[in-house]
Amino acid sequence: LRQAGLPQVKYAAVTRAQVWSNPCVFPKLCDRIEAELGYPCFVKPANLGSSVGISKAKTRDQLEAALDSAASFDRRLIVEAAVPNVRELECAVLGNDNPQTSVVGEITYSSDFYDYETKYTEGLSSHNIPAQIPDAIAQQIQEMSLQAFLAVDAAGLARVDFFYQADTGEIFINEINTMPGFTATSMYPMLWAASGVPFPALVDRLVQLAIERG
Repeated sequence: LRQAGLPQVKYAAVTRAQVWSNPCVFPKLCDRIEAELGYPCFVKPANLGSSVGISKAKTRDQLEAALDSAASFDRRLIVEAAVPNVRELECAVLGNDNPQTSVVGEITYSSDFYDYETKYTEGLSSHNIPAQIPDAIAQQIQEMSLQAFLAVDAAGLARVDFFYQADTGEIFINEINTMPGFTATSMYPMLWAASGVPFPALVDRLVQLAIERG
């Protein structure tokens, strides 16, 4: 994504070995994260979904605990600087070599961040589709979604998640999900339904794309 010129929040890549293997390395790792990213920051397993294993750290003790927790889920971790006052937007992509994008949706919640409990507890979050954002911002997010899709050589489907700072107009890619949730209440099919592609037609199209891909 960085090579494609797509904006991301500041982050540091960490390995499980750095967290667990050498007690002399771990304090230096935390020092580097504090110096490069500051607080608050988010610690994430690199390869999991549904916000499993993600923690928000506001202090050194919380950072150390978050790294230890995330390392139990994955050998590769990501630590990201928190971006204040952001809106979380999502866009669905469908296709192979000539992908298309859905309308842009927004996830709203009142908790500190969009963690596992907030995602899967009824009433703690809501989906606004389409998102109430300026047309120019929606178009930019759709264009960036296509760029991200092509940058990782995705195929068939993907959902691209963004942070949007309305005060500054800045947009950051949070992540690209190349196998997004596909239940009746998942954002991916909901975004396409709002774009005029109902669930049965979406499934048919994905089958066609898989055959096309070979």
